[in-house]
Amino acid sequence: MEPSSDAPPSQTTPTTQAEPVAQAVPTATPTNAEVPPLPPKNKGKAVCNYCQKTYLADSKGHGTANLLNHTPVCVKNPNRVTLKGQQTLAFKPKKDGEEGFQLVPTAFTVEAVRKALTEMVKIDELPFRFVEGYGFQRYSTTLQPKLRIRDIPSRQTVARDVIGIYGVEREKLRGALKGRRVCLTTDIWTSIQNLCYMSLTGHFIDDDWKLHKRILNFCQVEDHKGETIGRKIEMCLREWGINGIFTLTVDNASSNGVTIKFLENVTKDWEGIVLEHEFLHMRCCAHILNLIVGDGMREIDASIAKVHEAVRYVKSSPNRNQTFVGFVERLGIESKSLLCLDVPTRWNSTYLMLETAQKFEKVFIRMDYEDDSYSSYFMNKENSGGMRSPSGIDFQNCRTFVGFLKLFYNATKKFSGSLYVTTNTFFDDMFVIQENISHLSKSQNHLLKNMAIKMESKFDKYWGKGGDKMNHFLYVAVVLDPRKKLRFLKFCFSKIYGNEVADVMVELVRGSLVKLYDYYSRVDSPNVQVPSGSERTDIGESIGCSDPYAMVNSRFDRFLEAEQSIGCSNEIDKYLDENCESRRGDVKFEILGWWKVNSNRYQVLSKLARDVLAVPVSIVASESAFSIGGRILDPFWSSLSPLMVQNLVCAQDWLQALVPISFRKSKDEVEVLEDEFHDLVICQAAASGGSSSSSKGSPISVDD
Repeated sequence: MEPSSDAPPSQTTPTTQAEPVAQAVPTATPTNAEVPPLPPKNKGKAVCNYCQKTYLADSKGHGTANLLNHTPVCVKNPNRVTLKGQQTLAFKPKKDGEEGFQLVPTAFTVEAVRKALTEMVKIDELPFRFVEGYGFQRYSTTLQPKLRIRDIPSRQTVARDVIGIYGVEREKLRGALKGRRVCLTTDIWTSIQNLCYMSLTGHFIDDDWKLHKRILNFCQVEDHKGETIGRKIEMCLREWGINGIFTLTVDNASSNGVTIKFLENVTKDWEGIVLEHEFLHMRCCAHILNLIVGDGMREIDASIAKVHEAVRYVKSSPNRNQTFVGFVERLGIESKSLLCLDVPTRWNSTYLMLETAQKFEKVFIRMDYEDDSYSSYFMNKENSGGMRSPSGIDFQNCRTFVGFLKLFYNATKKFSGSLYVTTNTFFDDMFVIQENISHLSKSQNHLLKNMAIKMESKFDKYWGKGGDKMNHFLYVAVVLDPRKKLRFLKFCFSKIYGNEVADVMVELVRGSLVKLYDYYSRVDSPNVQVPSGSERTDIGESIGCSDPYAMVNSRFDRFLEAEQSIGCSNEIDKYLDENCESRRGDVKFEILGWWKVNSNRYQVLSKLARDVLAVPVSIVASESAFSIGGRILDPFWSSLSPLMVQNLVCAQDWLQALVPISFRKSKDEVEVLEDEFHDLVICQAAASGGSSSSSKGSPISVDD
């Protein structure tokens, strides 16, 4: 009997020889496959519904095995199956702070998602309940279909994971700090709940010559007393196993002097202490600059107040701002700058306000004559005992002050860095500022002269006329900059104080450098002997010795060792005698990279440089843990226990250690957005007024 012609050939047609492919291939058609009517030449082929790829599907020779194997792994199949542990390539940011992305293999695991979610809650300061929100869960499962809602952890689980990650990262950091000297910064603030918190930050340079900043503790303290703070710092250092403090940078609060004295006494016997804490106390240079600027601003406070009030008038409503823009266009003033109000607690915002407002001096003067609303605004203030509108003299005072204040503004921004070296460039800014203050103190303008004299007095109070009140570490850092060395200090000192004082200051700095080098040679590099250090120890060893003759022989042996290693002990002379590195195009000069390359040439000096260059000149790294304007923690974090707050703050800092925290930048971005929104409101109001003269309702006020 002949087989039916409708029967599948693979089931009825006998084969004369084995065909492994035909026998192994199942004949069932996958649900994804569609076999549309194709042209005669394409018969026996199937098309994938997801990617439209064509496969041979002739039942006689191929079957549907190709399509069956392709469908589960089709890249466009939303339900595609991946093998356990199978990785895919993805672009991820480079590590170690490098810019750009790199292609790395990754695999989806619920554990990795859970860890990343916990880190996101920490870094972005999100409430724990965020993970239980329907919108977030829907977004997550849409972004990754393999993630099931039950795989998203609850807020209790996230809270436990926060503590777990803190413990893991803490142990990593403890290992990195082991055996290192650490430079510390600390600051005390009061929370919105009137609780005192202390932020303790450590700064160090690792073996690969990379500068690191880590918040070690963010803990509650009972009060602001110096001894209380000192005890808390000691406790934190013991918990971390840190026995080497290089410097402690603090602000100018009187209690910090007590803190320094307390730490000097309780840690003087610790193994890693340098020269009995001779250079421990570092004053926050940014705070000193603030005090100097504050004294200067008080001298021209009347002019600043008038300009502030004029800017406030313009920005108080869209109508007033629109009138101001009209005057700008009529007078042909081309400037992309936008008026901005200052914040009383931030003098740099006052600088930005004055720097922008002085460009529109002609506009404000013209408004005083032609804008009745503007003139009556100040007239009412004057009649009630207030101020008059700003005059040309007021703008001239502000313009001069802005040019001078720019030096402090730029210097403060430099000092505020926490991820780059600041000690080697501090003296450059200080020299320029001191020269300008000295020049203005001889000005014919009595207002500017009085301002400069007040600022000079404050400068001398904290840094001294001959720099005698400044921590010599800052001078040593300049010497350890291969572009400057002692020659730069001598040049600057001679310009400010004259050659005689300059020679004395240079010798004092050289003495401090030799003293530090001597210590590092004896303690950190025991194979390198220095005669001066040996002589001092010999005196103590000779007294009370039971065998003085053996002691003489021992001293003579050390003397011979010192002579043989004279090449090593002379690293300072070798370094200082060499020419300075070229300062041309030194904007991108990497001082840490230079010392890394030359560490073999200067084995002792490089160890000293590693510690000195890690010293921060500002406590901004500690302050960056707090928000601007006195609000330390947001309401959610403030509602947590102090232990959980420390876990969140510290772990957040550790996880984003390579990302510099800049609240100033965030504040500036907010101001720009505010100005853009202000302009948008004005445009909308103008368009509404132009389209309908009988428009109802009053103009929208930004304050509303």
